[in-house]
Amino acid sequence: MRTNVSAYNLKCKRLHNIFFHMADSTPTLLDVARIAGVSTATVSRYFNTPDRVVPATREKVQRVVKELGYTPHFGGRALASNRTNTVGAVIPTMDNSIFARGLQAFQEGLVEAGTTLLVASSNYDPEKELEQLQSLISRGADGLLLIGEARPTETYDFLKRRGIPFVIAWNYREDDDTHYVGFDNKSAARRMAEFVLSKGHRNIAMISGITHYNDRAADRVSGVREAFAAAGLDAEKLDIIEAAYSLEAGGEALFRLLDKPSPPTAVICGNDVLAVGAILKARQLGKRVPEDISITGYDDIELAEVIDPQLTTVHVPHKRMGYAAARLLLELRDGKNARQSIEFETTIVERHSLGQITRDP
Repeated sequence: MRTNVSAYNLKCKRLHNIFFHMADSTPTLLDVARIAGVSTATVSRYFNTPDRVVPATREKVQRVVKELGYTPHFGGRALASNRTNTVGAVIPTMDNSIFARGLQAFQEGLVEAGTTLLVASSNYDPEKELEQLQSLISRGADGLLLIGEARPTETYDFLKRRGIPFVIAWNYREDDDTHYVGFDNKSAARRMAEFVLSKGHRNIAMISGITHYNDRAADRVSGVREAFAAAGLDAEKLDIIEAAYSLEAGGEALFRLLDKPSPPTAVICGNDVLAVGAILKARQLGKRVPEDISITGYDDIELAEVIDPQLTTVHVPHKRMGYAAARLLLELRDGKNARQSIEFETTIVERHSLGQITRDP
């Protein structure tokens, strides 16, 4: 048996050298079929429906494919099936680790169905996002993952005209015309604000992400204001500083808040990166967290657990959301009766960065 395998491998190498010394050195499907001693239809089935090829034949074709370095002709497969088996995703930024975690799960869900993910970044620019979407569609994307819903009507009109299925993640709405896989940012932020209020804090400020064309950040601000109003506080007097997604920006925002005549006793941050930046700045200024100032976050990324003190934050199920978005988008692509939208629950993770205010009787 070992002798037969060695002879077979030697045959592959010899034929490999012959093919790659020809004028056209790119191996073809026919080359694979000839060397493996099978039909071109069998090689095609090996790539498209490998389970329909008997194991012994599948292993033989696999060896030849590996030896020749053959890859199937993408354009030909797309024309034959009217599908490219690629999906596009446009995310606001590559810098935000929450997108990386969700996209990893999204890609894992696609890989299970033999689908490839193409990723682009818009840098929170709606015009650039439209350009990226157009580019992905021109490359044959069968479906699209979008982050949030804040974009011009022009973009939605374009997607509707092209008939491209898409799913919106990281937010949730009750909408019969759009598929969402995400969570209610406003409700989660409101619960966090209520939690901070329950600890006795009344002089509260917020460090928010940039809300322009960012419905997630805007919803979180709205949720905090709702909690204030429900508690009988003047929501319009809520001190809010919008900051870019960085540790430095979070620290600078906290410095500005503490420099005011009546600094807050608690700061609700729109994401964990801003919150960690605020904690680092507080430490630099000689402030103790939470004894001198309490700080909360949103997202529950790895930083929330390694910072000292550990961060009280909103836990978002990024991985489950990403995987569910992949399954829903594939169902839409395949024309199945998919669920309209999928909502995930968020939870508050209480750690050590939020303290209790003790009031005199």
